[in-house]
Amino acid sequence: MIDPRWLRQFSAVAHTGNITRAAEQLHLAQPAVTMTIKKLEQQLGLTLFERRQGRLHLTAEGKRLLEHAERILAALTLAEQDMTALHDLNAGEITIGIPSMLGSFYFPPLLMAFKHRYAGLSIRVEEAGTQSVLEHLLNGRLGLGIVLTADLPAGLCGLPLLREEMVAVVARDHPLACQPHITLDDFLAEELAVFRHGFYHREYIEDMAKQRGLRPRIGFESNLIPLLKAVVRQGFAVTSFLRMAIEQDADLVPISFETPYFLDLCLAWPKERRLSRAEQAFIDFIREQHQGSLQPR
Repeated sequence: MIDPRWLRQFSAVAHTGNITRAAEQLHLAQPAVTMTIKKLEQQLGLTLFERRQGRLHLTAEGKRLLEHAERILAALTLAEQDMTALHDLNAGEITIGIPSMLGSFYFPPLLMAFKHRYAGLSIRVEEAGTQSVLEHLLNGRLGLGIVLTADLPAGLCGLPLLREEMVAVVARDHPLACQPHITLDDFLAEELAVFRHGFYHREYIEDMAKQRGLRPRIGFESNLIPLLKAVVRQGFAVTSFLRMAIEQDADLVPISFETPYFLDLCLAWPKERRLSRAEQAFIDFIREQHQGSLQPR
Protein backbone atom coordinates (compact mmCIF):
# COMPACT_ATOMS: atom_id res chain seq x y z
CA MET A 1 0.00 0.00 0.00
CA ILE A 2 1.41 3.36 -1.05
CA ASP A 3 0.97 6.14 1.50
CA PRO A 4 -0.80 9.16 -0.10
CA ARG A 5 1.71 11.39 1.71
CA TRP A 6 4.45 9.71 -0.31
CA LEU A 7 2.56 10.48 -3.50
CA ARG A 8 2.27 14.16 -2.52
CA GLN A 9 6.00 14.38 -1.94
CA PHE A 10 6.74 12.47 -5.16
CA SER A 11 4.46 14.82 -7.15
CA ALA A 12 6.13 17.90 -5.64
CA VAL A 13 9.60 16.62 -6.56
CA ALA A 14 8.40 15.72 -10.06
CA HIS A 15 7.06 19.23 -10.66
CA THR A 16 9.98 21.14 -9.13
CA GLY A 17 12.78 18.84 -10.26
CA ASN A 18 14.44 19.54 -6.94
CA ILE A 19 14.05 17.88 -3.55
CA THR A 20 14.95 21.00 -1.58
CA ARG A 21 12.32 23.13 -3.34
CA ALA A 22 9.73 20.37 -2.98
CA ALA A 23 10.45 20.14 0.74
CA GLU A 24 10.06 23.92 1.09
CA GLN A 25 6.69 23.81 -0.70
CA LEU A 26 5.48 21.03 1.59
CA HIS A 27 7.00 22.54 4.75
CA LEU A 28 9.03 19.38 5.33
CA ALA A 29 12.69 18.73 6.03
CA GLN A 30 14.75 17.95 2.94
CA PRO A 31 16.12 14.64 4.36
CA ALA A 32 12.54 13.46 5.00
CA VAL A 33 11.57 13.99 1.36
CA THR A 34 14.77 12.28 0.18
CA MET A 35 13.97 9.28 2.37
CA THR A 36 10.39 9.16 1.08
CA ILE A 37 11.55 8.99 -2.54
CA LYS A 38 14.00 6.22 -1.66
CA LYS A 39 11.31 4.25 0.19
CA LEU A 40 8.89 4.69 -2.71
CA GLU A 41 11.46 3.42 -5.23
CA GLN A 42 12.33 0.48 -2.98
CA GLN A 43 8.68 -0.47 -2.46
CA LEU A 44 7.96 -0.34 -6.20
CA GLY A 45 11.29 -1.81 -7.26
CA LEU A 46 11.63 0.99 -9.84
CA THR A 47 13.84 4.00 -10.49
CA LEU A 48 11.56 7.03 -10.63
CA PHE A 49 14.07 9.85 -11.18
CA GLU A 50 17.35 10.41 -12.96
CA ARG A 51 19.59 13.42 -12.46
CA ARG A 52 20.59 15.47 -15.51
CA GLN A 53 22.27 18.88 -15.49
CA GLY A 54 21.59 19.36 -11.78
CA ARG A 55 17.86 18.63 -12.03
CA LEU A 56 15.79 15.54 -11.28
CA HIS A 57 13.90 14.22 -14.31
CA LEU A 58 11.23 11.54 -14.27
CA THR A 59 12.08 8.21 -15.82
CA ALA A 60 9.46 6.52 -18.03
CA GLU A 61 8.30 4.63 -14.93
CA GLY A 62 8.19 7.86 -12.95
CA LYS A 63 5.99 9.49 -15.60
CA ARG A 64 3.53 6.60 -15.36
CA LEU A 65 3.42 6.88 -11.59
CA LEU A 66 2.88 10.65 -11.78
CA GLU A 67 -0.23 10.11 -13.95
CA HIS A 68 -1.66 7.79 -11.28
CA ALA A 69 -0.51 10.02 -8.41
CA GLU A 70 -2.24 13.13 -9.77
CA ARG A 71 -5.52 11.26 -10.28
CA ILE A 72 -5.33 9.83 -6.76
CA LEU A 73 -4.45 13.17 -5.15
CA ALA A 74 -7.21 14.94 -7.08
CA ALA A 75 -9.70 12.31 -5.89
CA LEU A 76 -8.54 12.72 -2.28
CA THR A 77 -8.92 16.50 -2.54
CA LEU A 78 -12.43 16.06 -3.93
CA ALA A 79 -13.32 13.67 -1.10
CA GLU A 80 -12.09 16.15 1.49
CA GLN A 81 -14.05 18.98 -0.14
CA ASP A 82 -17.17 16.84 -0.41
CA MET A 83 -17.04 15.66 3.21
CA THR A 84 -16.65 19.26 4.37
CA ALA A 85 -19.56 20.37 2.20
CA LEU A 86 -21.81 17.64 3.63
CA HIS A 87 -22.08 19.69 6.80
CA ASP A 88 -23.49 22.62 4.86
CA LEU A 89 -22.83 24.53 1.66
CA ASN A 90 -21.11 27.31 3.54
CA ALA A 91 -17.97 25.23 3.83
CA GLY A 92 -15.71 23.56 1.31
CA GLU A 93 -13.99 24.54 -1.90
CA ILE A 94 -14.44 24.37 -5.65
CA THR A 95 -11.65 24.52 -8.21
CA ILE A 96 -12.37 25.64 -11.76
CA GLY A 97 -10.10 26.01 -14.77
CA ILE A 98 -10.81 29.24 -16.66
CA PRO A 99 -9.06 30.73 -19.72
CA SER A 100 -7.43 34.04 -18.91
CA MET A 101 -9.71 36.21 -21.07
CA LEU A 102 -12.86 34.79 -19.48
CA GLY A 103 -11.28 35.01 -16.04
CA SER A 104 -10.48 38.67 -16.55
CA PHE A 105 -13.51 39.97 -18.46
CA TYR A 106 -16.46 37.61 -18.05
CA PHE A 107 -16.31 35.50 -14.92
CA PRO A 108 -15.62 37.98 -12.09
CA PRO A 109 -19.27 39.09 -11.69
CA LEU A 110 -20.47 35.47 -11.79
CA LEU A 111 -17.92 34.31 -9.25
CA MET A 112 -18.72 37.21 -6.93
CA ALA A 113 -22.46 36.51 -7.20
CA PHE A 114 -21.86 32.83 -6.40
CA LYS A 115 -19.62 33.79 -3.49
CA HIS A 116 -22.34 36.13 -2.20
CA ARG A 117 -24.82 33.25 -2.19
CA TYR A 118 -22.41 30.74 -0.61
CA ALA A 119 -20.17 33.00 1.47
CA GLY A 120 -18.36 30.16 3.23
CA LEU A 121 -17.26 28.33 0.09
CA SER A 122 -13.74 28.90 -1.18
CA ILE A 123 -13.26 29.37 -4.94
CA ARG A 124 -9.91 28.49 -6.48
CA VAL A 125 -9.38 29.51 -10.11
CA GLU A 126 -6.70 27.84 -12.20
CA GLU A 127 -5.86 30.00 -15.21
CA ALA A 128 -5.04 28.00 -18.34
CA GLY A 129 -5.91 27.82 -22.02
CA THR A 130 -8.95 25.80 -23.07
CA GLN A 131 -6.70 23.05 -24.45
CA SER A 132 -4.91 22.70 -21.11
CA VAL A 133 -8.18 22.85 -19.15
CA LEU A 134 -9.57 20.04 -21.32
CA GLU A 135 -6.50 17.90 -20.65
CA HIS A 136 -6.71 18.53 -16.90
CA LEU A 137 -10.41 17.60 -16.82
CA LEU A 138 -9.73 14.33 -18.62
CA ASN A 139 -6.80 13.32 -16.42
CA GLY A 140 -8.63 14.12 -13.18
CA ARG A 141 -6.64 17.18 -12.15
CA LEU A 142 -9.70 19.46 -12.42
CA GLY A 143 -13.33 18.96 -11.48
CA LEU A 144 -14.78 21.91 -13.41
CA GLY A 145 -13.46 23.88 -16.36
CA ILE A 146 -14.33 26.08 -19.32
CA VAL A 147 -13.68 24.45 -22.70
CA LEU A 148 -14.77 24.78 -26.31
CA THR A 149 -18.10 23.06 -26.94
CA ALA A 150 -16.79 21.74 -30.26
CA ASP A 151 -13.93 19.96 -28.46
CA LEU A 152 -16.12 18.32 -25.79
CA PRO A 153 -15.27 14.58 -25.76
CA ALA A 154 -17.60 11.75 -24.75
CA GLY A 155 -16.02 11.59 -21.27
CA LEU A 156 -17.19 15.08 -20.27
CA CYS A 157 -20.57 16.69 -19.60
CA GLY A 158 -21.04 20.26 -20.80
CA LEU A 159 -23.35 23.14 -19.95
CA PRO A 160 -23.51 25.79 -22.74
CA LEU A 161 -22.21 29.04 -21.35
CA LEU A 162 -21.24 31.64 -23.90
CA ARG A 163 -20.87 32.43 -27.60
CA GLU A 164 -18.30 35.10 -28.37
CA GLU A 165 -16.68 36.42 -31.53
CA MET A 166 -12.96 36.06 -32.08
CA VAL A 167 -11.63 39.23 -33.72
CA ALA A 168 -8.36 40.67 -34.96
CA VAL A 169 -7.12 43.52 -32.74
CA VAL A 170 -5.01 46.45 -33.99
CA ALA A 171 -3.95 49.87 -32.74
CA ARG A 172 -6.28 52.75 -33.60
CA ASP A 173 -3.68 54.29 -35.95
CA HIS A 174 -2.89 50.98 -37.70
CA PRO A 175 -3.55 50.97 -41.49
CA LEU A 176 -6.04 48.11 -41.06
CA ALA A 177 -8.06 49.92 -38.36
CA CYS A 178 -10.46 51.53 -40.82
CA GLN A 179 -11.35 48.29 -42.59
CA PRO A 180 -14.76 46.69 -41.88
CA HIS A 181 -13.24 43.21 -41.89
CA ILE A 182 -9.94 41.43 -42.43
CA THR A 183 -9.00 38.28 -44.32
CA LEU A 184 -7.02 35.58 -42.57
CA ASP A 185 -4.27 35.99 -45.18
CA ASP A 186 -3.95 39.72 -44.37
CA PHE A 187 -3.97 38.95 -40.65
CA LEU A 188 -1.27 36.29 -41.00
CA ALA A 189 0.88 38.68 -43.04
CA GLU A 190 1.21 40.95 -39.98
CA GLU A 191 3.66 40.49 -37.12
CA LEU A 192 1.66 38.78 -34.38
CA ALA A 193 1.49 38.94 -30.59
CA VAL A 194 0.06 35.61 -29.41
CA PHE A 195 -0.64 33.42 -26.42
CA ARG A 196 1.63 30.49 -25.70
CA HIS A 197 0.73 26.93 -26.67
CA GLY A 198 -2.23 25.41 -24.83
CA PHE A 199 -4.49 28.38 -25.69
CA TYR A 200 -7.01 27.93 -28.47
CA HIS A 201 -6.20 31.29 -30.06
CA ARG A 202 -2.59 30.18 -30.61
CA GLU A 203 -3.57 26.78 -31.99
CA TYR A 204 -6.16 28.36 -34.30
CA ILE A 205 -3.68 30.85 -35.76
CA GLU A 206 -1.11 28.13 -36.39
CA ASP A 207 -3.70 25.77 -37.92
CA MET A 208 -4.96 28.47 -40.28
CA ALA A 209 -1.39 29.32 -41.30
CA LYS A 210 -0.56 25.66 -41.91
CA GLN A 211 -3.63 25.20 -44.13
CA ARG A 212 -2.40 28.11 -46.26
CA GLY A 213 1.19 26.93 -46.36
CA LEU A 214 2.27 29.97 -44.36
CA ARG A 215 4.44 30.42 -41.30
CA PRO A 216 2.98 32.98 -38.87
CA ARG A 217 5.27 35.88 -38.00
CA ILE A 218 5.20 35.60 -34.21
CA GLY A 219 6.98 38.59 -32.73
CA PHE A 220 5.68 38.40 -29.16
CA GLU A 221 4.52 35.43 -27.10
CA SER A 222 2.91 35.80 -23.67
CA ASN A 223 -0.11 34.72 -21.64
CA LEU A 224 -0.31 38.19 -20.05
CA ILE A 225 -3.24 40.03 -21.64
CA PRO A 226 -2.06 43.53 -20.54
CA LEU A 227 1.33 42.87 -22.13
CA LEU A 228 -0.21 41.71 -25.43
CA LYS A 229 -2.46 44.78 -25.43
CA ALA A 230 0.53 47.08 -24.81
CA VAL A 231 2.44 45.53 -27.70
CA VAL A 232 -0.52 46.05 -30.04
CA ARG A 233 -1.20 49.55 -28.69
CA GLN A 234 2.37 50.60 -29.50
CA GLY A 235 2.03 49.30 -33.06
CA PHE A 236 4.60 46.51 -32.78
CA ALA A 237 2.14 43.73 -33.69
CA VAL A 238 -1.51 42.75 -34.04
CA THR A 239 -3.31 40.03 -32.12
CA SER A 240 -6.58 38.14 -31.82
CA PHE A 241 -8.86 38.28 -28.77
CA LEU A 242 -12.44 37.57 -27.89
CA ARG A 243 -14.34 40.78 -28.56
CA MET A 244 -15.22 41.19 -24.87
CA ALA A 245 -11.54 41.56 -23.98
CA ILE A 246 -11.18 45.00 -25.59
CA GLU A 247 -14.62 46.55 -25.10
CA GLN A 248 -13.14 49.02 -22.60
CA ASP A 249 -10.01 49.80 -24.64
CA ALA A 250 -10.72 52.90 -26.73
CA ASP A 251 -7.24 52.84 -28.30
CA LEU A 252 -7.61 49.30 -29.64
CA VAL A 253 -9.81 48.37 -32.61
CA PRO A 254 -11.55 45.01 -33.06
CA ILE A 255 -11.93 43.86 -36.68
CA SER A 256 -14.16 40.94 -37.61
CA PHE A 257 -12.62 38.35 -39.85
CA GLU A 258 -14.01 38.21 -43.37
CA THR A 259 -15.90 35.11 -42.35
CA PRO A 260 -16.93 35.97 -38.76
CA TYR A 261 -15.71 33.36 -36.31
CA PHE A 262 -17.53 32.60 -33.08
CA LEU A 263 -16.37 30.42 -30.21
CA ASP A 264 -18.95 28.41 -28.27
CA LEU A 265 -17.77 27.78 -24.73
CA CYS A 266 -19.22 25.55 -22.05
CA LEU A 267 -18.74 24.65 -18.41
CA ALA A 268 -17.53 21.03 -18.39
CA TRP A 269 -16.96 18.27 -15.84
CA PRO A 270 -16.05 14.54 -15.99
CA LYS A 271 -19.01 12.19 -16.47
CA GLU A 272 -17.60 9.32 -14.46
CA ARG A 273 -16.63 11.33 -11.38
CA ARG A 274 -19.13 12.10 -8.67
CA LEU A 275 -19.56 15.83 -8.18
CA SER A 276 -19.13 17.36 -4.76
CA ARG A 277 -22.09 19.25 -3.36
CA ALA A 278 -20.20 22.50 -3.84
CA GLU A 279 -19.48 21.70 -7.51
CA GLN A 280 -23.10 20.76 -8.13
CA ALA A 281 -24.19 24.03 -6.51
CA PHE A 282 -21.90 25.94 -8.88
CA ILE A 283 -23.25 24.12 -11.95
CA ASP A 284 -26.83 24.79 -10.82
CA PHE A 285 -25.97 28.45 -10.25
CA ILE A 286 -24.47 28.85 -13.73
CA ARG A 287 -27.45 27.07 -15.30
CA GLU A 288 -29.79 29.43 -13.44
CA GLN A 289 -27.86 32.51 -14.56
CA HIS A 290 -27.57 31.55 -18.22
CA GLN A 291 -30.71 29.74 -19.27
CA GLY A 292 -31.69 31.07 -22.66
CA SER A 293 -28.77 33.52 -22.83
CA LEU A 294 -26.53 31.73 -25.37
CA GLN A 295 -26.62 34.33 -28.15
CA PRO A 296 -23.84 35.87 -30.29
CA ARG A 297 -22.69 39.14 -28.82
